[in-house]
Amino acid sequence: MPSATTTTTTTKVSDPTEYQKIFHWAETQKDATVPSFKTRRNDPYKYQAGFGNSFESEAVPGTLPQGQNSPQNVRLGLYAEQITATAFVAPRGANKKAWLYRARPAVAHYGFTELPDNEDTESNFLPLNPRIHVSPTQLAWHPIDIPENEDVDFVDGLKTFAGSGDPTLREGLATHLYVANTSMQKKAFVNSDGEFLIVPQQGALDIQTEFGPLYVQPGEIIVIPRGIRFRVELPDGPSRGYILEVWGSYFELPELGPIGANGLANARDFLTPNAHYEIAKEDWEIVYKLGGKFFKSTQGHNPFDVVAWHGNYVPYKYDMTKFVNIGSISVDHIDPSIFCVLTAKSRDVTAPLADFLIFSPRWDVSSHTYRPPYYHRNVASELMGLVYGDYGGRSDAFKPGSVSFECGMVPHGVAYEEFKAASETAQPVMQISEASIAIMFESSRPFTITDYAWNSKKKHEHEPKMWDSLVNHFSEHAEEVERLLAAKARGLTIA
Repeated sequence: MPSATTTTTTTKVSDPTEYQKIFHWAETQKDATVPSFKTRRNDPYKYQAGFGNSFESEAVPGTLPQGQNSPQNVRLGLYAEQITATAFVAPRGANKKAWLYRARPAVAHYGFTELPDNEDTESNFLPLNPRIHVSPTQLAWHPIDIPENEDVDFVDGLKTFAGSGDPTLREGLATHLYVANTSMQKKAFVNSDGEFLIVPQQGALDIQTEFGPLYVQPGEIIVIPRGIRFRVELPDGPSRGYILEVWGSYFELPELGPIGANGLANARDFLTPNAHYEIAKEDWEIVYKLGGKFFKSTQGHNPFDVVAWHGNYVPYKYDMTKFVNIGSISVDHIDPSIFCVLTAKSRDVTAPLADFLIFSPRWDVSSHTYRPPYYHRNVASELMGLVYGDYGGRSDAFKPGSVSFECGMVPHGVAYEEFKAASETAQPVMQISEASIAIMFESSRPFTITDYAWNSKKKHEHEPKMWDSLVNHFSEHAEEVERLLAAKARGLTIA
């Protein structure tokens, strides 16, 4: 039986970086002189728009049951299968589920086999684990090389850098990078531990899920919920990117508070796939990640045989060029929470488990303000990456594909030369971070570092000598300080 199609007419772009050069997605609309469109010109698929909606989709008309979920007989002999992602009694607003109508249910397989451990991945970040490391040092990693002499797909190329907690405790997170040079062949992956937020940095990903396909390019992200099968193909060659994984929580839009009803990442800009099925009698391998370990099952049919579905537990993608930046229009900096695209709650109502932040093109207009990131210590653990372009908030060379890490309460900020220039030069109203997107995985949890990252030849520490040039300007004003203190001692008014 042929596969269903959800493709649309696409335009092959001569410059794959064209969307990296725009200031905002609004530029693609050409001030209403072209019809509005919601996906990039070379995206081959159609999508449904919205965040947190209850969606429905059918690849064959009339196959989705109406008025009930589990009829005695589903049309065309399909099987009904529910994915229940939260407790049955979870409040309606928090209840997540999906109903799939497929040629064969997921239970039809030949059993499980444990796979060898992937030495480059980790899931237990408790200090008792001898494979993890604690460090207050500001660490960074140059881009990981994509293998050239062996075939490595998305699953094989997972590399864990840092995290907190353990998936069996149902609260925590892990940060990974992936490198891949080949598509997954007759192979699907299931993360039974948590949600994956994937950020391609080099090379697009064509991802088939049980709900349908999504095409994700550098500058976009995709979230694949826990327990959903997916396959990653590489349509334009080798790929590398970042992954934020959360356990016991799921990604949500942050509250806007006094910002109001609109701004940051708007719900209408998130895209969910349409049903697309593949029917074939062929051998497939399904790889499961559970408790950080890897298992596989085999089956004699294509796992992407879902003809129709409905629910609110779905994969989705987002184009970061659509982010609506919010900032100060008078003086000073607003806290970096204004750059939050998605957040995952923790059991502490005052602090999220994880935030996904981006630093993208925007205007900087604050007057009488020191504009680079001020020197700071904060409670959050920060792991940063660069998708493309340059990022001005770093004190060292920071290339696309790099990683940097600061643990909570460790001081950081720019080198003295940048401080001096920003303090002495009148700064005009200007566009910053042009043709650039940097990302941050931020957490209230302390991160520990994996063996893989700790022993990597790509690791380097921030050079402490870079701070030797910081000048003590206060001591240059010794006479003025003595005069002010003497005047205060005599009870005089200090001008």
